[in-house]
Amino acid sequence: MNIGLELISKCIKQNRKAQFKLYQQCYPLLLGICLRYEHNKEDADHIVNKAFLKILNNLSSYDLNVPFEAWIRRIMINTIIDEYRRNKKHSHVIAFEELGNFSSSNVMDFNDATKRFDEQDLLKLLDKLPTVSKKVFNLFAIDGYPHKEIAEMLNISEGTSKWHVSFARKKLRELLELKLDQEARRLRNL
Repeated sequence: MNIGLELISKCIKQNRKAQFKLYQQCYPLLLGICLRYEHNKEDADHIVNKAFLKILNNLSSYDLNVPFEAWIRRIMINTIIDEYRRNKKHSHVIAFEELGNFSSSNVMDFNDATKRFDEQDLLKLLDKLPTVSKKVFNLFAIDGYPHKEIAEMLNISEGTSKWHVSFARKKLRELLELKLDQEARRLRNL
């Protein structure tokens, strides 16, 4: 992402055309990050817009020594965490669709799975995780946050953060095995 200083300067001066241009350039990246955490595009769009507003409001404090993409990624993730905290008190029940009975005699390697599935397939599997486990897994495995920082962001213990990552890995492995099993059955029936 190559955002010029002139565009940033115009945005700071409240130039609406420049702000719209910045939005157009940032939107794909911000939406991609958000869709890893949110279950549907409408919620993701809502959070992206909140994050972009924060970006615009804080552009004057942007440090030019920090890559712009890294700076907006951090704002996007912090906005996702803020939304999670705001909605946490309303989500007392964690729903998880049972996987059913299937044999897992063969061990699934995540590298094999990434060769057989595209990004959208993997995102759909992530969406099947419980909300908190999905958020913790994304923060740890994809965005690279340490458990200590995740625990502070989500107001949970480090042990709980580690448990969610372990749980998410186990469930993703089961879901991948199930998907591969279904795909093999489908191919046999052709």
